[in-house]
Amino acid sequence: MERRSALKNIGGLFLLPTMPALSSAMDKKPVLRVAHITDVHLKNQFNAPAKFVKCLHHLQSQSPKVDLVLNGGDIVFDMNKENIGTINDQWKLVNEMMKNECNLPVHYCLGNHDIWWNENTKGDVFYGKKYAMDKLQLVKPYYSLVQNGWKIIVLDSTHLDIDNTWYIGKLGDEQLTWLKNELETTSSTMPVMVMSHIPILTALLMIEDDIVNKWTMLGGDMHTDTAKIINLFYQHPNVKLCLSGHLHMRDKVVYNSVTYLCNGAVSGAWWEGNRRETAPGYGLIDLYADGSFEENYVSY
Repeated sequence: MERRSALKNIGGLFLLPTMPALSSAMDKKPVLRVAHITDVHLKNQFNAPAKFVKCLHHLQSQSPKVDLVLNGGDIVFDMNKENIGTINDQWKLVNEMMKNECNLPVHYCLGNHDIWWNENTKGDVFYGKKYAMDKLQLVKPYYSLVQNGWKIIVLDSTHLDIDNTWYIGKLGDEQLTWLKNELETTSSTMPVMVMSHIPILTALLMIEDDIVNKWTMLGGDMHTDTAKIINLFYQHPNVKLCLSGHLHMRDKVVYNSVTYLCNGAVSGAWWEGNRRETAPGYGLIDLYADGSFEENYVSY
């Protein structure tokens, strides 16, 4: 009996030091909760307005509450080849819905469908990105902000291809220089999250049907300057997380300790159900002071 009692006491001694650590882990709370919505493709068809309202109400009802919304682009259904009347209607709908249905601060990224590339309007003052930037009150299509100890960098990943008729995913020399400076002038102890519309790195381009010998990977589907960006991130270990959309499917790639999340689409398959196996949804991300995070894809 005495030996059993002694062993029990010894076991208790071994357990005691672990209890504060367990308590500390349970008490850990995020400093920022972010909802990442992307590829809304809003227009007054397909019952899209009602479905988007459902999404906005769903993310605003989360517990703990969401602090900030990041919109990853393709805000309207399509501006690429549309006439100005159609474009005006789409943006009017966006502005009305965000004003009436969302009480959270929102930061926007431009998508390829938010750019006016109608060849017949190249001389127009709103040609290119200016129209959407004016609507979103953006001085530049790429920028950064600091929120609750995290730096959030928003990139402009959509540019005209070399033939000037369609788009390609890249930063360009000017924006790449800006990004280098942003990271160099950010404290190494401040964690960084990056948002782009087109994925910097994704495995989704290998999801195709009836592949015989090779996959087709287009420059409009993933950044063409991925190697440069990844090398830059490697020099700055405080870059923790990259968010994107564009492909309307959900995947998660971890490379060099950076997590790349392609967070599906609010619109799913352009408001007609799932895009392959990915349901319409949004990303929910909890950011912690130590640079760690937790993330989920939420179907609304």
